[in-house]
Amino acid sequence: MRRRGGSDERSTEQRWTAKRKTAVVMDILKGKTTAAEVARQHDLTVSEVERWIDEAQRNMENGFKSLPRDIREQYESELRDTKEALGEAHVQIHALKRFKRLLDEDENS
Repeated sequence: MRRRGGSDERSTEQRWTAKRKTAVVMDILKGKTTAAEVARQHDLTVSEVERWIDEAQRNMENGFKSLPRDIREQYESELRDTKEALGEAHVQIHALKRFKRLLDEDENS
């Protein structure tokens, strides 16, 4: 089944945002409608709507992988590591500048 209408007709339709796709997919998963009904109502192909469903199911798994607290702890750990590395780099730069000044003074003496 191909999408009906040309690109001019399509451009006047409301854009399919993630929020709109989510609402449609949730209605399908809850049994309130079908992919065929959505496709027919919105001038889409059934395969296009089915791709949304597949994508939603793949992405749902990520919601169960870690709790927000775990993500925050991971972020804070990475932030601490980054700050530590930045501090070490700062000390190295300071030491190299001091060493260069000493060398420059030694050459000018």
